[in-house]
Amino acid sequence: MRNRLSIRVIVLFMIFFLLCVIAGEVVALNIESAAFKNGEYIPNQYTCKGVDISPEIKWSDLPKNTRSLVLIMDDPDAPMGTWVHWVVYNIPANVKSLNEEFSKKAILDDGTAQGMTSFRRIGYGGPCPPPGPAHRYFFKLYALDTILDLPPGVIKGEVEKAMEGHIIESAEIMGLFKR
Repeated sequence: MRNRLSIRVIVLFMIFFLLCVIAGEVVALNIESAAFKNGEYIPNQYTCKGVDISPEIKWSDLPKNTRSLVLIMDDPDAPMGTWVHWVVYNIPANVKSLNEEFSKKAILDDGTAQGMTSFRRIGYGGPCPPPGPAHRYFFKLYALDTILDLPPGVIKGEVEKAMEGHIIESAEIMGLFKR
């Protein structure tokens, strides 16, 4: 009788453990855009062929201990190396999206800051590759366990260095564009 009870307790514990593991894998940081689906073309209005405004980017399922978020958009296919299109950091954890035509201010009232792009300006700069094959544009979202101690206007590398050891989880979407 005692062995049966021990086996039942072990089996129940294993089932509980597996359910916890499965639940942890099902809920993961998610990023998406209303403007395009992952792997599809970015509409012209968000590029140099249009009005060059930022698309809406939204996210869900943040890890519980998230203190701030970082969003970086870049193009690894640029002829001179990775081209940085957008750097947004210290996004408060209660914010669920960056709206279409997001502000180009260096720092917003809620503490959200923006960094310098490869265009040598602050704020979103849309896809504008040279004529040829499509380029890939990655929107990478990072959930951090801290608020970065950085002034507005820093470059992507400084943000990445400050994030080291503080990334809880990340997610990305990729859009395509060609001229």
